[in-house]
Amino acid sequence: MNTRTIRTTLSITALGVTAMMLAGCASASGSATEAGEAETSAATELRLGYFANVTHAPALVGLEEGLFEDALGDDTTLTTQVFNAGPAAIEALTAGAIDATFIGPNPSINTFIQSAGASARIVAGAATGGAALVVRDGIDSPEDLAGTTLATPQLGNTQDVALRAWLADEGYETDTSGGGDVNITPTENAQTLTLFQQGGIDGAWLPEPWVSRLIVDAGAHVLVDEADLWDDGNFPTTVLLVNADFLAEHPQTVEALLEGHVASVAWLDEHADEAADVINAKLTEDTGKGLDEAVIDRALEHVTFSVDPHAETFETLVANGLEAGTQKDGSIDGLFDLRLLNELLAADGAEPVSAGGLGEE
Repeated sequence: MNTRTIRTTLSITALGVTAMMLAGCASASGSATEAGEAETSAATELRLGYFANVTHAPALVGLEEGLFEDALGDDTTLTTQVFNAGPAAIEALTAGAIDATFIGPNPSINTFIQSAGASARIVAGAATGGAALVVRDGIDSPEDLAGTTLATPQLGNTQDVALRAWLADEGYETDTSGGGDVNITPTENAQTLTLFQQGGIDGAWLPEPWVSRLIVDAGAHVLVDEADLWDDGNFPTTVLLVNADFLAEHPQTVEALLEGHVASVAWLDEHADEAADVINAKLTEDTGKGLDEAVIDRALEHVTFSVDPHAETFETLVANGLEAGTQKDGSIDGLFDLRLLNELLAADGAEPVSAGGLGEE
């Protein structure tokens, strides 16, 4: 297998991660108790959601390598659920079926606004980049999109919002029922690939590995790389979102989850040559089939793994959601709670990450 470069932006050493995991949950939970907050306890179970996408590699690696279970210890049982896109994961989080999930930023924004800030908190970033609009032959410019049909993973998910906002900037009208100058049809990712191969759709705005699957397996080409639309190419694709009540009741468990997450991002940095095989092993377990080498190699080239959620982009994401017609207007002040993450980073001598004025850090 070819040598790979995995892009990460976390300066965590293996020694530092090990030290944090040996230290357990004393730091953040202890500071909460000292601050006079209600006494809390570790949860007996943590129910975690994620997607079978390369943009969720920290979740895939953390599960496959046992990093989350190691951090949680024997007192907390880890159970998982796989989702296709963010709105479905938010439904599960809101219904109490899961406690935390790896997810895109726009559904995180939606649930926070719709609940007036009561539903959930972003506690870390996970991935940036790795999303694009890919199209069939004959579409070479935005002007060629009139009358076409494009897919997204789900109405209101991060890629759905990105596509609708970009089309609006290009002068196209769309609506959430599939009408307008360009038809947008929210479709499960695997079905999107099939429909594209059959000529049923003209393209799709997708996360990795589906961008690379349509390119490698179905002959699509990139019309818009979302990285080109952001300063320095940094835009959040995946964050770690936790139910607000669970965070308040079980900060020790959330800290342990974050320890596993930090360890997973560090693992991706330190084991670039092994990453594709480990990710593929988990994808095979979850979906019944892994990715071809050419697909996963291309996908990993376009994603950066980081615990920084890039909070500075979220006001723009809110504006995009409003322009797309997929979210309500409202404040996202308080969306982030990065205190536990930053205590872990500080313990290792790493730089803290910013909440961008939108919460605790």
